[in-house]
Amino acid sequence: MTMLRLKRAYDPPLEDDGFRILVDGIWPRGMKREQIQIDLWLKDVAPSDELRRWFGHDPGRWGAFKERYHGDLASKGDLIALISEKISSGDVTLVFGAKDEKFNNAVALKEYLLRED
Repeated sequence: MTMLRLKRAYDPPLEDDGFRILVDGIWPRGMKREQIQIDLWLKDVAPSDELRRWFGHDPGRWGAFKERYHGDLASKGDLIALISEKISSGDVTLVFGAKDEKFNNAVALKEYLLRED
């Protein structure tokens, strides 16, 4: 069964991560490309700078953030299709830079992708 995982960019890559996609619009601070070992950087699937700044990883804004971000993702069908295609051919790990592992765009993106199936 294919797995869709989430992992911080600062955690070491593992063999079972499968295809690694960085889903942030900003490169993770202090990290070199060799350290992250991503296969693809999808900057355009990240939330807009405006939405990202407004959210600020505030758990109180999580519901509204997801709603707005999912609305934005609905207009990015080509990127969602690309990720879905990778998932259908093997394990995929969505890589993110945020410290907060519960309230970030990768978590919201994973929920969106699983809802779309």
